[in-house]
Amino acid sequence: MGSFNGKIKKNFNLVDLFCGAGGLTLGFKQTKRFNTVFANDIDKDMCSAYSFNFPETEISSETISNVNFDEIAEKQNIDVVIGGPPCQAYSTSGKRSNNDNRSKLFIEYFNSIKSLNPKIFLYENVKGLISFRKGLIFKEIKELFSSIDYDLSFHLINAADYGVPQIRERIFLFGIRRGINYFFPKKTHTNQLNNKYITVEDALSDLPRIGNNSSSTDYLSLPKTNYQKLMRKKAPKFLMDHNSSKHGENLTTTMKYLPEGGLKNDIPVRFRPKSGYPNSYGRLWWKKPSTTITRNFGTPSSARCIHPKVNRALTTREGARLQSFPDWFQFYGSRAKKNLQIGNAVPPILSKKIGHSIINSLDDL
Repeated sequence: MGSFNGKIKKNFNLVDLFCGAGGLTLGFKQTKRFNTVFANDIDKDMCSAYSFNFPETEISSETISNVNFDEIAEKQNIDVVIGGPPCQAYSTSGKRSNNDNRSKLFIEYFNSIKSLNPKIFLYENVKGLISFRKGLIFKEIKELFSSIDYDLSFHLINAADYGVPQIRERIFLFGIRRGINYFFPKKTHTNQLNNKYITVEDALSDLPRIGNNSSSTDYLSLPKTNYQKLMRKKAPKFLMDHNSSKHGENLTTTMKYLPEGGLKNDIPVRFRPKSGYPNSYGRLWWKKPSTTITRNFGTPSSARCIHPKVNRALTTREGARLQSFPDWFQFYGSRAKKNLQIGNAVPPILSKKIGHSIINSLDDL
């Protein structure tokens, strides 16, 4: 605890559900005002990564329906609950499924809120949730949370507007206990000359441009931008997770004909892949933010994830940088598992700014 203007600064108890590797937890922790007392995710590899980085937090890998939230609430008051139930059922980037059981996990999240009774909760998801099943699911979610005396604050935000080098649109639904005032943080970056978006170059230019099926544990240079300085603060001297996938000869040849910012249809017909979505086999821009980082950013046939300057998909470290995970942060498991932990996360830089906005509300009580 500290103090400001003679007033004691209180720390707040936090629970992180569907926590993944801990992008939300990290941002809230960096405010130095939250104690994460419990976290949950059904994926054991996610929980292992979380435990590496937050060893002080109790974490459970049980399905959320088996967690005894009443018992947690009996041990201490919970001020804030954060979480993002799995979003694949709502995603607009692939096939939607009306029968996907994950689309009903918001009910388990709702049950946890009833038991924990936080002052504020945060529900994060893809923007496709708004239109899923013609908006009926989103309407049901809002009606549920309103029924237990929470005022709702809804925001569709782009992470690039808050200093993340990535165009990433997500919805953030806040439940605020009635009588508490909440204001979402103001944008800090724009696509204008002043406060310009952070670009791929800003994020990655100090990393070696390794080739196909290669790796490096050495940085290319000292940090070149303030963003890189932030990412390398407290980082080990050696570079972690900077290794590239092994692409076949035909795929490598295909990527050679892909211009910066290009998509599949920009490749000459002779070398153009016959399968894939319109945004498959896309190359990023060097001097623009990345497009949305997904779990498949190591696969060129996925959404735009080919390095602007090298004929390969992004490495795990490059994906982490574009998601604003610092270089000291550890992921767990195979390359595919690590990329899943990164692609499913809330960018910590954005999370920290949201954390501060919640602090402002709770400090006024």
